[in-house]
Amino acid sequence: MGEFLLLFLVLFPFLAAVWVFPLRRRDRRYRNWLIQIVPAVELAAVLLLLLWPAADLTLPGICGVGLHLQAGSLKSLLALVSAFLWAATGLNCPSYFASAEGCNRFYLFWLMTLGALMGVFLAADLFTLFVFFEMMSFTSYVWVAQNETKEALRAGQTYLAVAVIGGMALLAGLVLLQHLLGTLEFAEMAAAVSALSEERRTALYVAGGLALAGFGAKAGMFPLHIWLPKAHPVAPAPASALLSGILTKSGVFGILILSRYLFWTELSWSTVILALGVVTMVLGAVLALFSVDLKRTLACSSMSQIGFILVGVAMQGLLGHENALAAWGTALHMLNHSLIKLVLFVAAGVIYLGTHSLSLNDIRGWGRNKPVLKVLFFVGAASIAGVPGFSGYVSKTLLHESIVEYIHILEAAGASTGWFTAVEWLFLISGGLTAAYMTKLFVAIFVSSRAAGQRPAVREYMSLGTQAALLCGAGLLLVLGLTPNGTMEPLAQWAGEFLLAGEGHSVHYFTWVNLQGACISLAIGAAVYLLVVRHLLMRRGSDGVEYLDRWPARLDLETLVYRPALSGLTFVGALCARVAASVGDWIVLIGEKILFTKAPGIFVPKHDENFGTYGRKQRHFLTEETFSFDLMLAGGGLIFLLLYMLL
Repeated sequence: MGEFLLLFLVLFPFLAAVWVFPLRRRDRRYRNWLIQIVPAVELAAVLLLLLWPAADLTLPGICGVGLHLQAGSLKSLLALVSAFLWAATGLNCPSYFASAEGCNRFYLFWLMTLGALMGVFLAADLFTLFVFFEMMSFTSYVWVAQNETKEALRAGQTYLAVAVIGGMALLAGLVLLQHLLGTLEFAEMAAAVSALSEERRTALYVAGGLALAGFGAKAGMFPLHIWLPKAHPVAPAPASALLSGILTKSGVFGILILSRYLFWTELSWSTVILALGVVTMVLGAVLALFSVDLKRTLACSSMSQIGFILVGVAMQGLLGHENALAAWGTALHMLNHSLIKLVLFVAAGVIYLGTHSLSLNDIRGWGRNKPVLKVLFFVGAASIAGVPGFSGYVSKTLLHESIVEYIHILEAAGASTGWFTAVEWLFLISGGLTAAYMTKLFVAIFVSSRAAGQRPAVREYMSLGTQAALLCGAGLLLVLGLTPNGTMEPLAQWAGEFLLAGEGHSVHYFTWVNLQGACISLAIGAAVYLLVVRHLLMRRGSDGVEYLDRWPARLDLETLVYRPALSGLTFVGALCARVAASVGDWIVLIGEKILFTKAPGIFVPKHDENFGTYGRKQRHFLTEETFSFDLMLAGGGLIFLLLYMLL
């Protein structure tokens, strides 16, 4: 039964997706029922799978290698969270897309992405994970480009470029790992690494670095985060909730596997992950603080929270067998962030439908007389800010305690603690910045006076399905936050089995020792809001408060670095191709001359000025208009090449 459930969870959404268009032609209601029933069935199937925690399924011969699926621990938890998020956003989708065009296309790829993501989280080896990871990347691209505006198409182009290049790097890393270790099975990799000779360690780090780039691109890790702040503002709110809440976790899941099964206790690897995590954490919080777009703020916030999770991943490796708190904090913050972003992005969708804008200057004061939405948004904001009593506080406390624990270990060994003391303070400051930008959002939407010219709100501004989605998400955040020892710790211990967490101990979350970190962060947040946000990022205008975007546009990493680099590579490639073509032409010309000289009248050279030339099109058409399509072809060609090699 367990094997059947594993296969069902992956295939059922794909099979159900083909019915989206036929049902819509018959009646819109049938299609809406489909996109609500399918995730509900998936959720029930995942819950049923918990009865078979050791379920294991091998599908031999597929892609020449076979696919291997397995349930249990963190894998089942992430599959459960995925199904819950899809079920919740499925309740919200009909009202959000009520007057939208092209939503059938969205629903088709929405369901396909669910099946692909189940394959990622239930994979038992890196090859299976890669196959479904690439499927997920291409199906979710449609979410970003769904609205087909200029901004959406450009963001989709960026998303696709990051996905394709990241996928190429990941594939190269996995091919090298297979060559080095002889296996890509999670359960066998650690033993294979320990048997690896010292001279092959460099190649192992090269393979790990390539795989890290592939997984880090999807996770939104610096410096591969460029798609996150651009994709969320243009994507539909239900898509943003899933992109931020769970699709980024697929990348984190891959990084966890690399860190735990390939580079366990490797100081240099854990240090790199820690450095990347700290930069991602701080930079994401700073970008969110400066943003004046609601969904962009939430997107940058997701980047920052991924940084918190990566800090936890690094601390697991540094703490070694005493990694229980770090492993628990990592798993729980993945869970908490998923639920938080469900609440915040669905709420952002409600605000967008009511105002048709995401600018804080346009939506200012819209929620003043909406107590239900105000309370639900506050629950999400307080959770992500780490306010005691809400679930985010629990996971952030565990992550903070893991840093403090390592500092104590260094002190006991007589080693320097300066770097990790700085990491601890950056952790607390990032938590303070989180509190500051969430306060900025809450005050702007629910406390400030209404913006001039704002559309009057309708009485029924939120559908019953949307209310149910928000209430389920916010309710879980409250229950988990108020009962951490009875709910969150058992979940953490269960997820920690996959992370091979050491023996842990129960934490008293509401004692002063553990409350100190949260209080410091909240105090920093209050100071930043009062001194920076209100004085630097806001000003009084004739019609009330105006929020200012003071982040320099020239510091956009994509425009500053990545696009010029790709343009340079394109130029170099074109130059090399032109040189090669010219050399070939010279060789042919010389051959013609020789043959014509030796056998006149028999070999007659032909001349056609148009042979081998490009069509008479403008240059920008060739290099820009088909960029996204070319990247999709590149990704498809890469996968077909892999299939050819394996078969």
